[in-house]
Amino acid sequence: MWASFPPRNLWFLAVLSLAVLALQLYEVARLRTAFWCGFVFGLAFFLPLLPWVGIYVGPLPWVALAVVMSLYAGLLAIVVARVTTLPWWPVWFAVAWLSFEWVRSAFPFGGFPWGRAAFTQVGGPLLSVASIGGAPTVSFAVAFTGGALAVLTRTLLTCPRQWQVLVRRALVVLIMPTLAGALWPSVVSANTGDVATVAVIQGNVPRLGLNFNEQRRAVLDNHVRQTLLLAQKIDAREVPRPSVVLWPENASDIDPTINPDAAEQITAASAAVGAPIMVGTVLQHPDGQPTNSVLVWDGRPGTQNLPVRGRYDKQIIQPFGEYLPWRGFFEYFSSYAEQAGNFIPGMGPGVVKVPTAAGNDLIVGISTCWEVAFDRSARKAVRSGAQLLSVPTNNATFGRTEMTYQQLAMSQVRAVEHGRSVVVSATSGVSAVISPDGQITASTGIFEPGIMVKPIALHTESTLATTVGPLPERIAVVLTALGLVWAWVRHRRSLPPPRP
Repeated sequence: MWASFPPRNLWFLAVLSLAVLALQLYEVARLRTAFWCGFVFGLAFFLPLLPWVGIYVGPLPWVALAVVMSLYAGLLAIVVARVTTLPWWPVWFAVAWLSFEWVRSAFPFGGFPWGRAAFTQVGGPLLSVASIGGAPTVSFAVAFTGGALAVLTRTLLTCPRQWQVLVRRALVVLIMPTLAGALWPSVVSANTGDVATVAVIQGNVPRLGLNFNEQRRAVLDNHVRQTLLLAQKIDAREVPRPSVVLWPENASDIDPTINPDAAEQITAASAAVGAPIMVGTVLQHPDGQPTNSVLVWDGRPGTQNLPVRGRYDKQIIQPFGEYLPWRGFFEYFSSYAEQAGNFIPGMGPGVVKVPTAAGNDLIVGISTCWEVAFDRSARKAVRSGAQLLSVPTNNATFGRTEMTYQQLAMSQVRAVEHGRSVVVSATSGVSAVISPDGQITASTGIFEPGIMVKPIALHTESTLATTVGPLPERIAVVLTALGLVWAWVRHRRSLPPPRP
């Protein structure tokens, strides 16, 4: 299962791994045996998937998180062992898997959605299913195909001469990928006819690690320098003038609303390129609690007296990073815990309006870093009118790890899910431009400065996934509960009557 995730992208291994899991759990009688099968599967999956969690803070948080996720996998295995006794059990296996993903993506502390089966499919045919019901539907398709493959395997092993049964079950295995492949051309939504030229600045950081922002001024200077270099390219007619310039998360950890030097630099950069800059920054509030924010900073002539034209505050903040739940408890286990921030979540529609030279507003939806893993963030922005999605992120705190590519895959799923172009702007890489079919059309290297200028078609219509929202997950949870009840009733009826 781990090898199906980026940067390896062996998407078919997700189907095979869930087929093996389903086979192992088929009608297991003892709950303890089922739990340990699921727990071992979880450890073998999450331990190699998440080492970036402890890259600078030691192995304890990494191993602890993997163990907690594996406990969820153990509980999933208990459910699967029961529902595989039902007719059409691959369907029950798939809804149980989807319920498992929902639970661990919501509890505790807001959940941990990393490692969902949907994020393995950016290179496979099942990605197109995201436009129908979002990431949950892709996860369902992966689990169902795996369960159907398990049925076919059992038939081959137990009834090798029943060719009619084999053919029928082989068709079940193949129907989901075939259907997805047929839908693939339809996932690119029709655009409005309008095009916005977007520039992405990757300024890079002085060094990787948790303390990269001790040189906050150097990080800001890097992004200003790259923006001025973009201005030179515009003046030389090497690239077109953009409608907006996107800076990454933490591009200016110096609050430009209270620091005149930072404000002057950003204003000069905006004036040089002749376009507003969406600045990832940290805003300091009078109560001492900061917000992780994006400011629409317009330094063009006539706007210097009121350069801030829009603002977005990160709404889903990261536990153990941007804030620390149960601070006294977790500080007892690790000295790194006290380095967690004290950020507060923002509110609002999830979009900002960027004034353009044409006189109209460009509506940009924002999912800052951690938020892109959660379905509700991009969905809220698109429902609020976003014409394109921006994912400002700072991966410098995780070094040269696989985390960057795993997160990039999430942005690719969001593009297909909502039929929107997605622009990822990272401090140290990888920045990318993603088309509505999930394909990366431009990208930068990692741990190096970079500039990208791309025309992007704007979209306003909604996909079916945007419309139905969280409904697939809710249906899966209800069906899982009903399946458990049905399996229990069938088990009770199969018991011999008590002796007199």
